[in-house]
Amino acid sequence: MRLQGYDYGLGGAYFMTIVCKDRALLFENDTLRDLVDGAWRWLGQQYPHAELDEYVIMPNHLHGIIVLRDAVVGGSRTAPTTQALPRKVLGSLVGAFKTVSTKRINQFLNTPGVQRWQRNYWERIIRDEDEMNRIRQYIIENPARWEEDQENPAARLAISKAKARR
Repeated sequence: MRLQGYDYGLGGAYFMTIVCKDRALLFENDTLRDLVDGAWRWLGQQYPHAELDEYVIMPNHLHGIIVLRDAVVGGSRTAPTTQALPRKVLGSLVGAFKTVSTKRINQFLNTPGVQRWQRNYWERIIRDEDEMNRIRQYIIENPARWEEDQENPAARLAISKAKARR
């Protein structure tokens, strides 16, 4: 699933898709969507090396771009003004987002311990500015394509039925 031998702690841009467990349509509920939105924004605030770019929360998944900034080493005259959190690699950032959003959802629904996300996530390393712009456009247009989205259970069912009729 990941690029063999690649260091996902390196600076760069990554396109993420994170899907709800069993493709549950949790985020058709506006409050749950807002909780996930807040958790996603928290990620960018909590970890200054992780800059959030374009993102969208769909009924059962999130598409987003995370840009990891290269580590900056201070000079001999620099003094820290705040205690910085350790730099997280991409997988750890996704894990932190899943943990925070799950806790918020479960607290709101009073369902402690319920898993809300599929075990893994999908990612793509964004290699250049043209690709970045294409992915941004894909994210922006994604809600308009929900009826055909592979993560939409109704679309998956329709495809299965069509294949069965053949």
